[in-house]
Amino acid sequence: MYKSLLIIPGLLACAVAQANDALSLADTVVTASRQVESRSESSAASTVFTRADIDRLQPNSVTDLLRRVPGLSITTNGGLGSLSGISLRGTNVTQTLVLIDGQRIASASAGQASLEFISVDQIERIEVIRGPRSAIYGSDAIGGVVQIFTRQGRDGLDARVKLGVGSNQTFTRDLALSGGNGQTRFALGASLNETDGINRTTNSVGGDRDEDGYRNRAFNASLTHNFTDDVEAGIRLLEQTGSTEYDLLGDPEDDFSLSTAAAHVQWQVSSLWRTRLEVGHAEDRRDTRSSVFPSSYDTYRDSASWLNNLSINDAHNLQLGLDWYEDRMRTDGAFTDDERYNQAAFAQYRFNGEQVSAELGMRHDDNEQFGSENTFNGALIFALSNNQQLVASYSEGFRAPTFNDLYNAWGSNPNLRPESSKSYELQWRGQFDTTTLQASAYRMDIDDLILLDSFWIPQNISEARINGLELSAERDILGWYTVASATWLDPRDRSTGQLLPRRPKRLLSIDSDRQFGDFGIGFSLVANSTRYNDAANTQKLSGFGTLEVRGNWLMSDTTRWDLSVSNVLEKEYALSNDFAGNPYQNEELNARLSLTWTPQL
Repeated sequence: MYKSLLIIPGLLACAVAQANDALSLADTVVTASRQVESRSESSAASTVFTRADIDRLQPNSVTDLLRRVPGLSITTNGGLGSLSGISLRGTNVTQTLVLIDGQRIASASAGQASLEFISVDQIERIEVIRGPRSAIYGSDAIGGVVQIFTRQGRDGLDARVKLGVGSNQTFTRDLALSGGNGQTRFALGASLNETDGINRTTNSVGGDRDEDGYRNRAFNASLTHNFTDDVEAGIRLLEQTGSTEYDLLGDPEDDFSLSTAAAHVQWQVSSLWRTRLEVGHAEDRRDTRSSVFPSSYDTYRDSASWLNNLSINDAHNLQLGLDWYEDRMRTDGAFTDDERYNQAAFAQYRFNGEQVSAELGMRHDDNEQFGSENTFNGALIFALSNNQQLVASYSEGFRAPTFNDLYNAWGSNPNLRPESSKSYELQWRGQFDTTTLQASAYRMDIDDLILLDSFWIPQNISEARINGLELSAERDILGWYTVASATWLDPRDRSTGQLLPRRPKRLLSIDSDRQFGDFGIGFSLVANSTRYNDAANTQKLSGFGTLEVRGNWLMSDTTRWDLSVSNVLEKEYALSNDFAGNPYQNEELNARLSLTWTPQL
């Protein structure tokens, strides 16, 4: 998972094929600068989960996997399929940019990405960039960027059949076929996951007394072809549809659809210049069936990007890019406007020296609604020795107001300004034999936070300051591959001095696994300190710690059994409250057993 941070000579060449192979490597990162680079050369603090990590850790959802990222906490409204959000480095759930294969997936109305609907079976890799990255991506990247890459094909021909069963009448089915050769790669996959779920709240009135089920049908496809050694084109598709129940007046149920399509053409024009054109389309559709509050909020987003990488020589690199996207919303609500576009240009220069490296970037966004926004980032990387680095960086971020903030006929404000941030960070990275260590200390100031005033009208009325310290370590301890992280956060509203809601001040995560021939065992420990559900800090949510154990058995070369048991200690805990102040419940003891068959073709 968290691999070496040292420079690996010759790892990154400009050849097109290496951009594909990089998705299977944990010591490279694509998201930090929108091009393949070694994690040790990147100025950004990053976390990478490969497919091998996902198989080993056996998460039951994307948020279950992400909860072990340093500085990242989870908010959910109950069990599987419930509304879920991530707070990265103490920021709001709408202040982290989430991408699937380069496509933005956040709802244009609410501003939050529907992470709860993404099937883990369809994922090849996840990269998490911690800290503002708006100088590369524009809006929403205040806390950082999470990019999800869907499955891809490899040389040869592979098939996969996976069947699983778990607590609360949970069933999973997954079918896949992938393959390729030196020129062409493809992947096809489909899955069906469903559960009767749990009663998500402690409220026992009316329809809220029932269990809240969830059903997800997912499909992914990808095709990549190298026309020559220098020209590549590809397309990726992901679609997830289903329904999820939850507790509210009217016993509501949401029918959802989350889909992305991305296509690219990449050309290594010369040894100095690589150019890439990307186009994409994303949809987030949610239709609520309710006897009291039926509604429909659908987001449609088209995008295009032109990226150019100029390798002037071994020491100097220049990245130039143009971005455009348009959001359209279709809803039965009353909105004064239902579409807007954003266009942008950015440049980032990189100098690589023997002892000191530097990075400087700038982006200009022009939005149809709020005008223009300029963001900057800069970093210095010092080689303290052949196995240690020190990184000092400054980053800016911003988040554009949502359609709800600007255009809702019932309580909006067309004069809102974007939220903006400035972040200062100092990182240390070290590799000592089989031990990898990282430390990050940072301060982030966020201005013009959008909150509702006493008349429930959104206003730029708040400021926040977040101080943080992240420590992480990776080591093989007596045959146990162990990754641990600890985070201390102080996220406060500067006007009131209160802690920002739903953010714990301390987080701890430990994963440890060992393989004994054909058998493997492991455990995960996650602990969060107290948090508050509200801005006034009157609704206290107790801290908690959960333990998960897992095992696997490679019964044959083609057959594997996996077993995991979550919340072994049956800890009762809540990550948020409902409107009436009732805590949303999470699953207590939960067991899952799966069989994976990969026949030799």
